[in-house]
Amino acid sequence: MRTDTRPRAVATASADPDHQQSERDAQRDARVARTWDIVGKVALYLALAIVAIPFLMPTWWMITSSLKPIGEIFAYPPTLWPDAPTLQAYADAFALQPFARQYFNSLYIAAFVTIGTILISSLAGYAFARIRFPGNNIIFMVVLVGLLIPAEVTIVPLFQMFNTWGMVNTHWPILLATTFGAPSVLATFIMRQFFLTLPVELDEAARLDGLGRFGMWWRFAMPLARTAIAAVGIFTFQHVWNLYLEPTVFLQSPEMFTLPQALTRFTDAYGGEMWNVQLAAATMTVIPVLLVFILAQKQFIQGLAHTGLKG
Repeated sequence: MRTDTRPRAVATASADPDHQQSERDAQRDARVARTWDIVGKVALYLALAIVAIPFLMPTWWMITSSLKPIGEIFAYPPTLWPDAPTLQAYADAFALQPFARQYFNSLYIAAFVTIGTILISSLAGYAFARIRFPGNNIIFMVVLVGLLIPAEVTIVPLFQMFNTWGMVNTHWPILLATTFGAPSVLATFIMRQFFLTLPVELDEAARLDGLGRFGMWWRFAMPLARTAIAAVGIFTFQHVWNLYLEPTVFLQSPEMFTLPQALTRFTDAYGGEMWNVQLAAATMTVIPVLLVFILAQKQFIQGLAHTGLKG
């Protein structure tokens, strides 16, 4: 028996133009959507670039002015790029002071305090977060009170104490006072907030493996706390790198100075500021902080998210 397929063929043929038109409309809509998406991204990046100008201009001015002679720095109208770039100011920074020694002083002090703060705050934060003992929360609140005490309040008693111990004009007062000072309090808070987010099952698994509290901290908690450690490391390194009050009080000889002190000593014979040399030294000073943030910015942002802090 022969089946007549002409009606179905006619219906299919009549539906094809509508189907093709629908496909063309969908493709056109997709192109329009992609175009608007590109336009939106370009507009966003352009707006961000414009907003970033006020933040980038001081850095740009610092770098370019370090390549200018003093007379050109304050020329009117100002120039965005020096007419005759020169590195003489960078050479003068090392010639007028023991700048290399001062740079090393700041580097090793910042590294020592950062590592010490991470170890101390992680131990304290782990204890406050994972170990239940009488007065846990009260002691933690007492520790947080340390954030409310300005450094200026304790600087005189600290000077008298370290002077009695014969440590003035050495780096020991800066190393000890900063490692156990306000940066460690903030770091302890950050580490405690992170350790509170870890599941209790980790402690139970660690006990089954025969680990004590120290083993739990070192083998389980610390590897999981990389983001919090990055946040603490950046906060602490930047704070110590910019220290000015403590070095000014405790240090006396230029060979012991740190960079913030050194930047204020580039003056001529009449006490006038050598702006190009100061700006050259300042340009070299910001490099380590930028490198630390660039290398750990992902972990830094994740650490703030996990600890509940907001910028």
